[in-house]
Amino acid sequence: MGLVDKASNRPDKAIRSFTRAISLDDQRYDAATELAGQYLRSHQYGEAVALLAHYEPLMINSPRYLDIAGSIYANVGLPEKALPLHVRANELQPGVATLEANLAACSVYAGDIDKAKTIYRQLLKKFPNHQRNHYELSRLARAADSTHVDQMKAVLESTNLAPDKNIYIYYAIGKELEDLERWDEAFDYYKMAGTAAASIANYDVDADVRLIDKIIETCDEGWLSNESAGTAAANSKKTPVFVVGLPRTGTTLTERILSSHSEVESVGETYFMQIVLKQVSGIKSADAMSPSIVEAAAKKDINRIAEGYLEAIAYKLGDRSIFIEKFPENFLYLGFIAKAFPNGRIVLLKRNPMDACFAMFKQSFFRYAYTLDDLGSYYVSYNRLREHWRKVLGSRLIEVQYEDLVSDQESRTRELLDAIGLEFEEGCLNFEQNRTASNTASTVQIREKMHARSLNRWKCFDEQLQPLTSYLENAGIEL
Repeated sequence: MGLVDKASNRPDKAIRSFTRAISLDDQRYDAATELAGQYLRSHQYGEAVALLAHYEPLMINSPRYLDIAGSIYANVGLPEKALPLHVRANELQPGVATLEANLAACSVYAGDIDKAKTIYRQLLKKFPNHQRNHYELSRLARAADSTHVDQMKAVLESTNLAPDKNIYIYYAIGKELEDLERWDEAFDYYKMAGTAAASIANYDVDADVRLIDKIIETCDEGWLSNESAGTAAANSKKTPVFVVGLPRTGTTLTERILSSHSEVESVGETYFMQIVLKQVSGIKSADAMSPSIVEAAAKKDINRIAEGYLEAIAYKLGDRSIFIEKFPENFLYLGFIAKAFPNGRIVLLKRNPMDACFAMFKQSFFRYAYTLDDLGSYYVSYNRLREHWRKVLGSRLIEVQYEDLVSDQESRTRELLDAIGLEFEEGCLNFEQNRTASNTASTVQIREKMHARSLNRWKCFDEQLQPLTSYLENAGIEL
């Protein structure tokens, strides 16, 4: 019944059925793993992790459920727990493409890039038209020649699919052409990818603009000061550091620098702040966030938000006193964060607007960056929100300029640590030696030493990006 309820999209009933199955036979690791999957879906991550940890010994000879459990661990941000399960699954049943692909993806998170490359290349020998594997392989290293580009173009020609079926391979070809400094052709493929993604995304940038407008209207100076700040977080033994900013502006780099400190640990990227705000608001909606959710949450006891967040994140915390939460788009919720965590720190990354926008445009992850028109509208709205936070948060906002961090690593690192209240440690300069797993869009780049290759990268595409440049300049954005 649990499997039927799962397939029928009835998670609450599935949870009850799987729970009942375990109560009848507590050796049923299959029911337990399926239950953990439903906990994942219901954002009960701590419960999922506890269940898997208990049942891991029982599933040790089941490649199917080792793989499922590994995928759940990866999805809750614990790829280091996922990796040995994926390895074991592949040892038990070698040569299964799905198991191999999951092992490759987890190896990337764990920093074993060479292993991932080997697996993806082997998979592409067997399945040369598998677009997602071409895409994943393209992300793992800079292209040295056009061999892989030519292979991917041959896939497009032989399969002759509609553009919305080619999104990943368009992005992959664009990336490798950029590596080869074939600028015009690279941009053509990025544009094809974004246009195809936008055609099926059902995205309305005006909805995001309205959300930002509501946040500015609601989380103003009066709201921040009209009642006492959260006491639940103030009494906690843990101090959070929220690292935020537009994606691709250096948030992961900053997180790796800070988490290389002996007093700091990282929980990576989580959606818990957004999830808890929605839960506390009481608004039942298919939207992850909306103006009505923001407005309703702002009227609730801020301690419920602090308590809910700390409870949700507890399964990822160790014994260090400071932890980093690095979900970039928490920049939307800085008012709630500042109010709920009076002892917390907020680090906002900044980057040249055109470099930031182009870095998002050429990725498959960000719906507001699929087209230059949407990207311009979103950036202007984001910039308005950033100015709002500067005004209302004042000195609580620790701003870091990406270009300064890259060009003057030690001085800027010392300044950042001092602003957070930490003594300087040499290890923070050697962040590439940090072996902690990372499942972000920058998981490959953070394994390298600091470099400046991406500074002013957008200028290689100056002509193609001219519509965006003009839009931002007309909006008063300093480039």
